[in-house]
Amino acid sequence: MKPIMIVGVFLIVLGVVALVYQGITYTSRKKIIDIGPIQATHDTKKTIPLSPLVGGVALAGGIVLVIMGAKNKR
Repeated sequence: MKPIMIVGVFLIVLGVVALVYQGITYTSRKKIIDIGPIQATHDTKKTIPLSPLVGGVALAGGIVLVIMGAKNKR
């Protein structure tokens, strides 16, 4: 498999994931109290939004790269 096709497949997968999830959610933990054996923490969920436009562009670019790689094979 050519490197251009590998990049194309990677972009297709990335585009589909971006369209399905539309954001990356992660949890950050902050220590509030730390007095000897007593500890208290606070979990905060944060989301990094991904525009559907980014997913669509990645998907379209991946498809174009796979087609170009397949045509150059002949």
